[in-house]
Amino acid sequence: MTQVFIAGIMQASRNDRYIEAQDYRWQITAVLQNHIPDVKVIDPFAANPNSVEYDDKRAEFTFISNTRKASNVDFLIAYLPVASLGTAMEMWQAYEAGVTIITVSPLEHHWAIKYTSEEIFPDIKSLSLAIGNGRWKNWIPDKAKQREARRRIG
Repeated sequence: MTQVFIAGIMQASRNDRYIEAQDYRWQITAVLQNHIPDVKVIDPFAANPNSVEYDDKRAEFTFISNTRKASNVDFLIAYLPVASLGTAMEMWQAYEAGVTIITVSPLEHHWAIKYTSEEIFPDIKSLSLAIGNGRWKNWIPDKAKQREARRRIG
């Protein structure tokens, strides 16, 4: 089974209790399910659709536990049309664990994206074409290297 974590903007740079549109998650999930046999998608928003209503204790647990999940997958897809602190943390967690990061973003020169991502796509359509042609098979890292990276981060 291939496990894929979908990271991406939720609050982005908002200064209120609302979130950005999350339709990109369903688009990416559909592409993964159509092209990768037995894929398991880990989507923090799908698991917690009302998280902006959580009390502080539950919100903290949800945030920290979901960020940790990013390090225990075969690859992570980050959707970043704008900068996102939470997504950056998920990407770093994955990077430190040796998980391949695939990013969809126009911010290709942003260091946090440029230096942690294996590939950067300008849009979901380009990502979909890559997944559809089987390129996703190259995104699954060597398990021994991944285990060694996980040991380094504890």
